[in-house]
Amino acid sequence: MKLPFLTSLALLLFTSCLPADDANDPKKAYLNAAEAGIEFALQGEYAGGFKTGDGEVKIGVQVIAEGQNTLAWVAYIGGLPGDGWDGNTPMRGAGEIQGDKGILKGEAGRGEIKDGSLVIYTADNVRVGEIAKTTRVSSTIGRKPPEGAVVLFDGTTADHFDGGKMSEDKLLMQGVTSKEKFPSCELHVEFMLSFMPNARGQGRSNSGCYLQGRYEVQMLDSFGLKGEDNECGGIYSIKKPSANMCYPPLSWQTYDIEYHAAKFDAAGKKTEDAWMTVKHNGVTIHDKVKLPHGTTAAPVAEGPEPGPLHLQDHGNPVRYRNIWIKPLAE
Repeated sequence: MKLPFLTSLALLLFTSCLPADDANDPKKAYLNAAEAGIEFALQGEYAGGFKTGDGEVKIGVQVIAEGQNTLAWVAYIGGLPGDGWDGNTPMRGAGEIQGDKGILKGEAGRGEIKDGSLVIYTADNVRVGEIAKTTRVSSTIGRKPPEGAVVLFDGTTADHFDGGKMSEDKLLMQGVTSKEKFPSCELHVEFMLSFMPNARGQGRSNSGCYLQGRYEVQMLDSFGLKGEDNECGGIYSIKKPSANMCYPPLSWQTYDIEYHAAKFDAAGKKTEDAWMTVKHNGVTIHDKVKLPHGTTAAPVAEGPEPGPLHLQDHGNPVRYRNIWIKPLAE
């Protein structure tokens, strides 16, 4: 009589040790749109205009996949951030996936996403208008290095970095530090965040771009979030971006950064803070922001010496391409 009980107990203990369903694993990361499924297909940016009784209304909507067939949405009057948004507080809501459609729910009505379009209805089921899915491309994608720039990565070798590894498709992988050290400089880097629909916050395709290994501009899948100092484009623990310019994951994005190093006297005392100007996807999100301290746990402490470019490994896959730095004379 004991054998069936022991067998059942052993089976229970064994199955409890098995990993969670891979599809719902918060660490599951996609680097390929074809493998990401319907969640990724529905997620993205929708923009356009439609006529109402008060005239034409232009709107931008960001749809965010949140795993297990759930969605979130953000609506901006005037257009998407960096492309027409009037700056007023956006509307937010939730939604879900039903078959091959996305349903967005709101107090005043609903939206239905299918075949690359978002159709908007009132609460009385009156069709208000339709806007199309759009894929934005940074105005600085493919920016060529100017004279005097050091090309750190162009898809041919990762040898300019300690820990440098390339993926099978010739992209640089996260967790690298440039062998060369730099003073004040101009940086261009292109990056792609992985799609992690079940993750949240700092667990969602996290990396970081450290100037001189000291000051971090966060890299994170912050698509559709409010834009804080620990989200994409934020100068970590110092200043949030003026606008959240994060594109959907699996999009190629750009940082163009003008960085001026801190100054120190002969005794090693800091006499002037470092500062930087940051463009995210071609839009200025920080303008000559002073950096009063280095990022906590940065690989290089503040000091007068030149420092490396560090691209952080925070446990999530992130890819990079077209990286160059031009040293600047003070």
